[in-house]
Amino acid sequence: MKLVTTTQMRKIEKEADSKGVSYAQMMQNAGHGLAEIVHTIGQERFDKLRASWDEVTAIVGPGNNGGDALVALTWLAKAGWRTHAYLVNRKLDELVAQYLEAGGNAAHAAEDDVFDTLREFLNEADVLLDGLLGTGIKLPLKEEAARVLRQTNLILSELELPPFVIAVDCPSGVDCDTGAAAEETIPADFTITMAAVKRGLLHLPAFEFIGELDVVDIGLPDNLDSWNAIQAEVADWDMVAALLPERTPASHKGTFGTAFVAAGSTSYTGAALLAAKAAYRIGAGLVTLAVPEPLHAALAGHLPEATWVLLRHEHGFISETAAEQVTQNLSRATAILIGPGLGDKYATQKFIESLIPSVKIPLVVDADGLRHVAQIKDWHKKLHAPAVLTPHPGEMSVLTGLAKEEIQSNREEIARKYAQEWGHVVVLKGAFTVIAAPDGCTTVIPVATPALARAGTGDVLAGLIVGLRAQGLGAYDAAVAGAFIHAQAGLLAAEALGTTASVLASDVLNAVPAVIAELE
Repeated sequence: MKLVTTTQMRKIEKEADSKGVSYAQMMQNAGHGLAEIVHTIGQERFDKLRASWDEVTAIVGPGNNGGDALVALTWLAKAGWRTHAYLVNRKLDELVAQYLEAGGNAAHAAEDDVFDTLREFLNEADVLLDGLLGTGIKLPLKEEAARVLRQTNLILSELELPPFVIAVDCPSGVDCDTGAAAEETIPADFTITMAAVKRGLLHLPAFEFIGELDVVDIGLPDNLDSWNAIQAEVADWDMVAALLPERTPASHKGTFGTAFVAAGSTSYTGAALLAAKAAYRIGAGLVTLAVPEPLHAALAGHLPEATWVLLRHEHGFISETAAEQVTQNLSRATAILIGPGLGDKYATQKFIESLIPSVKIPLVVDADGLRHVAQIKDWHKKLHAPAVLTPHPGEMSVLTGLAKEEIQSNREEIARKYAQEWGHVVVLKGAFTVIAAPDGCTTVIPVATPALARAGTGDVLAGLIVGLRAQGLGAYDAAVAGAFIHAQAGLLAAEALGTTASVLASDVLNAVPAVIAELE
């Protein structure tokens, strides 16, 4: 799914119109796609619950979103649905006339002073299409739109069984560039956005209003320069499923590579274990765990599948002289992860400095590894390229010298800029994790959850990425797939526990197989 600003979307539509796909045709395509999704959801509900789901109300504004909703209502009316259009500042135009001709029922908000008709429509509806306001609105809302939205929210709150809310392109009241949202915005269960995801939908607080997200094809021609120039995407299930390596019956452990994990210290024993387990769970054929020697007794029984390299150490932290040990054991490795739980000791800093020049296989650098790498002059020129770097905002601040606030205020652009400047893939972690490639491509993970705001979850992510690199995925693809699977595992763990507050990194790790099964 492409990710666009509202200005980019207008440019795309204008070029499409100039190349033979008119605005009217794009609206017809959008409305038909919207209707088909509504109809499919209705059929699935009937098949599952044997309960009819065949009445829909749309709040129809004067703009393109209202037009999309009217086209959808017309299609649904012809398909046998009972339909209601609640028209707000919408004149009796051609789309309204076509809808009425199809047998639809309509009412004007201007004639519904106390909202009795709106209440009647909503009380009867199984589905509510929110097509009042579009992607170009600016806050604050005009009073009439705000009044309709406030009253709609009030009526919905009073209903014992409120309708399933589907936002048309975006929830009405959301600024689709900034992510700001009016207090009157109706929370959607599902947002069907047209052609591409609008950037503001993946910002807070807007994201809290969109529910599930999907995209409808509006029939854009293939030869659009403005469309093909978009390098930002949103990860989804289909995209990630296509990235995962094939696992054939003839496979053996060598088929899926060896992930080498240099990690851990006596202060952060669990980091090494989480990363190594994650590399196995994502499908690596073999994982070799290189840790300070004192950690082996504590960890070995928890990961009998691993092979081990026991590193020289200073009081439980990796020693500078251990770089030689790692280098000597890399001959069979197909990817290496450096960083989880290393700690901040000077000896480990020298270990990183000594090791980095000798690493000539796919590389992932995480956590303390990033902080140590940042101390090396021209570090980005010395990493085997393209490495995958997985900083959270604090680590990104150390790498760039920028304040965390500046990074957080412009995450996608910061990630893109430094991925291009450094020549490595950057995974800027946090709400809506951004993956940026040296060629300017970016992918945003459409997840923001406190379930992942817990120590150790970053170690799981790093392990997933190195496990995918070990299996032969490219740096960018491994980062995108790993980050998506990690985020979905966090959501699944929270769902299983019934709360985000109790999710541990090990819960996220344990949820990974279920996410992979869904992708297969």
